Amino acid sequence: MSPFSIEGNAFVVEGKPVRLLSGAMHYFRIVPQYWQDRLLKLKACGLNTVETYVPWNVHEPNEGQFCFEGMADVFAYIELAGSLGLHVIVRPSPYICAEWEFGGQPAWLLADSDMQLRCSYPAYLEKVDAYYDALIPRLKPLLCTNGGPIIAVQIENEYGSYGNDPNYLDYLRQALLKRGIDVPLFTSDGPTDALLQGGSVQGVLATVNFGSNPTSSFDKLKEYQPDSPLMCMEYWNGWFDHWGKPHHMRDAADAAAVLDEMLAAGASVNFYMFHGGTNFGFYNGANCQEPNLYEPTITSYDYDSPLDETGMPTAKYFAVREVIARYEELGSLELPPAIPRRAYGQVELTEQGTLWEQLDVLSVPVQSVTPLPMEKVGQNYGFILYSTHISGPRPSEQLHLQEVRDRALIFVDGAFKGVIERSQTPQSLAIEVPAGGARLDILVENMGRINYGPYLRDRKGITEGVRLGFQFLFNWTIRPIPLEDVSKLDFANNSSRADGPGFYNGSFHVHEADADTFLDMQGWTKGVVFINGFNLGRYWSKGPQQTLYVPAPLLRAGRNEITVFELHGASPTAKVMFTDTPILNHQPQQADK
Repeated sequence: MSPFSIEGNAFVVEGKPVRLLSGAMHYFRIVPQYWQDRLLKLKACGLNTVETYVPWNVHEPNEGQFCFEGMADVFAYIELAGSLGLHVIVRPSPYICAEWEFGGQPAWLLADSDMQLRCSYPAYLEKVDAYYDALIPRLKPLLCTNGGPIIAVQIENEYGSYGNDPNYLDYLRQALLKRGIDVPLFTSDGPTDALLQGGSVQGVLATVNFGSNPTSSFDKLKEYQPDSPLMCMEYWNGWFDHWGKPHHMRDAADAAAVLDEMLAAGASVNFYMFHGGTNFGFYNGANCQEPNLYEPTITSYDYDSPLDETGMPTAKYFAVREVIARYEELGSLELPPAIPRRAYGQVELTEQGTLWEQLDVLSVPVQSVTPLPMEKVGQNYGFILYSTHISGPRPSEQLHLQEVRDRALIFVDGAFKGVIERSQTPQSLAIEVPAGGARLDILVENMGRINYGPYLRDRKGITEGVRLGFQFLFNWTIRPIPLEDVSKLDFANNSSRADGPGFYNGSFHVHEADADTFLDMQGWTKGVVFINGFNLGRYWSKGPQQTLYVPAPLLRAGRNEITVFELHGASPTAKVMFTDTPILNHQPQQADK
């Protein structure tokens, strides 16, 4: 008898029908010290299963270099879930969407100009195979058929929303089977004809994703799969946020009512998300459904979930548990002790210096006739600086960046001239060149690769060229600035205050590193923050997010160091404030740079 199977229209565990009550919770968005806290809260809500994606770009950040440690230790996370009595659903790459950078695909794929994504293109499949050879054999011992907690594994993700290559899907299915995956496989797509036709695999369980209207959604699924269990693999009970847009909130009673309708229909469900967590570092994704209608996702992945970004139960948590209790026997609610929060107050950033002064410790220059995108110089994330000399004199002409991705700061002889952003409307700005010529510097930020839709091939930096008027500019010095290690920064010999792009450094003391805190970036414009060298993520005065979540495990008893990379300069008395309250619904500022 298989430990987990699909028999007719039922899921069966050790011979007994079971309803899967699952919640999505991504190990790579939670510090490992908090995995158990979040999993125990998921179980206490009445769920019996946890689901997680597996992002390829986290585990193979550079081609052939694999990482399964720390926040990337998916195997420890799965083992922990099993030890707590939870089933596990695994949704491995190559593509996960998840509002995650490039949908989980590694940026280095785009160094190949001919690379075709998410199809049976041989070079793509070759890269997938190398990754699977590292990942799948290590998942195999964790399958329920081998005594582990994994009961099901997904083939790709919402493929019908992207393509219709059945050979690709079958290749992935075979890739899992031949590496020893012998638990049920499944697909997940939206509940429409086109999406189910494009994303389903013959003989493999199809599931559907939606946030409302479960009756019509399940009716559509039954048209294609009449004699299999009903499963909503992604119940969108909340939603994610983009910079410059309001924070999403969904009424708890409304979310609970839709859940009730699903359970009354006898369906199984996976909450997406049950606990969102945080897009630490440069791992946020972006949406782009129309050409250059680019919308990057914020650092917080709170998602208005039953557990908020910090793992605290919300009103939605209790409403969901009340519904589940109508269908399953639940004991009294027992939650782990609440994690304390502390306001550490104001910290002055007494050391500061310009980006220009730090270039040699952060970057090695590359010479190129044309401006190259990040991927062509071996860079995945962060910032990239393009510099050239323009002869003069020249009267005022428009500077054009052809396909800048995503946001460029323009400097002429060190003076800031303005911003050119990726936009539906081509943007340019006017510059003059004096008789002796001028140095042109263009600092470009990668604000997150597109994670969903038809524009996934999202190279970063300047992707075509730079023109002054009609004349292309050639012969560039390119400096990749990935900001992977800010410990190299040297403030000893800085000659000036950073009134443009620059670094601000300070320290603060913590008596006992046992409390979460929040970094309030009010008064700053746009940049990135590091705590003890750990990249917390991006801030932007456009909102809606104003605070950055700082989990207690990132702090240490005694001295802690904070480093801010600000693109638009700060006041002479640069300071930040640690508070005990998150602010995720700050209204965008009209005068944002």
